[in-house]
Amino acid sequence: MFSTTVSPRFGDVDGLGHINNTVIAAWFELARNPLFRVFDPTLRLNRETWPLIMAHTDYDYINQMFLHEEVELKTWIERIGNKSFTLYHEAWQLGKLCAKGRAVIVHYDFKNGCTTPLPEDKRKFLEEHLLNRE
Repeated sequence: MFSTTVSPRFGDVDGLGHINNTVIAAWFELARNPLFRVFDPTLRLNRETWPLIMAHTDYDYINQMFLHEEVELKTWIERIGNKSFTLYHEAWQLGKLCAKGRAVIVHYDFKNGCTTPLPEDKRKFLEEHLLNRE
């Protein structure tokens, strides 16, 4: 599991006084950075070397989140395929699960415009972080 803590900003709050639902997408993106560093430690996002592309995301909102309390973002690997993997994210505030979501990431060759198999060393790393649902 990867864990990232965020402190909500004033601008993250909507007119109803809770964290706006659009913020979750940005927070879960931030929570993916430690994993992305495994594929490219520099995170320079060079089309010649960056090997990943987003294929799908979804989010479920469980409980409201508010401004003055930190939010812990937890990320696991949910599934590993031949050319892609699925991440499972959770956002927790004050001991409550507040949002959850998934992201499907595809191993991709931007230069040739095609998917490519996950390298074996990356696959092994992903396997170490598989979500255990027992």
